[in-house]
Amino acid sequence: MTASNKVAIVTGAGTGIGRACALGLAEAGYAVALAGRRAEPLEETAAMAGGARTLAVPTDVGQADSVRALFDATKEAFGRLDVVFNNAGMGAPPVPIDELTVEQWQAVVDVNLTGMFLCTQNAFRLMKEQDPKGGRIINNGSISAYAPRPFSAPYTATKHAVTGLTRSTSLDGRVHNIACGQIDIGNAATEMTERMKEGVPQANGTMAVEPLMDVRHVANAVVHMASLPLDSNVLFMTVMANDMPFVGRG
Repeated sequence: MTASNKVAIVTGAGTGIGRACALGLAEAGYAVALAGRRAEPLEETAAMAGGARTLAVPTDVGQADSVRALFDATKEAFGRLDVVFNNAGMGAPPVPIDELTVEQWQAVVDVNLTGMFLCTQNAFRLMKEQDPKGGRIINNGSISAYAPRPFSAPYTATKHAVTGLTRSTSLDGRVHNIACGQIDIGNAATEMTERMKEGVPQANGTMAVEPLMDVRHVANAVVHMASLPLDSNVLFMTVMANDMPFVGRG
């Protein structure tokens, strides 16, 4: 099956990494269902995709009924599902852990972890039943799971859990021809990382400006992962700004 016959869902597709990857998949020939909380950014992404086949579906990934509606709409519009990019995510305010509210913690868990589980669950249901059977799930992890930033317990904990979900999904998907991999991203230039140009807190208590990389490199990596035949898989990939404080520098 060629990319021009394949279908992808991208969550968090209205901005940033999600938008870049949705556009990358559309350019590669995929029909793309665009999911996100707000309709207007999704429509903007669809317009940027030009003549590509897209479907904007306002979705709250933390709500089971909303996720089911997304996958039902995708199947109705395009007939099948080949790739899911589980990208939707959020962080909590950067405050000491003892000042974090339970509601702030739960909001991050609902989106970053429960949302990814719900999308994975619905992807399995579709991919197991379709002909040809199978597909690929790509999870957006984070290098923060291995090297946390100060005051980031909810984000770090959920992204660490995503790695476990990726491994379990990869194992459980084998028998159904469903592959699962994870991309861990460091400092892609998006609206979310604009603040890094002014300096962000470091582990030693200082503030430092951090280098960024073009978000197109993330999109290219996701398209590459998506394009592999289902007998091959990138289980984990790290794409990062080379000079950012991480390996040996964090």
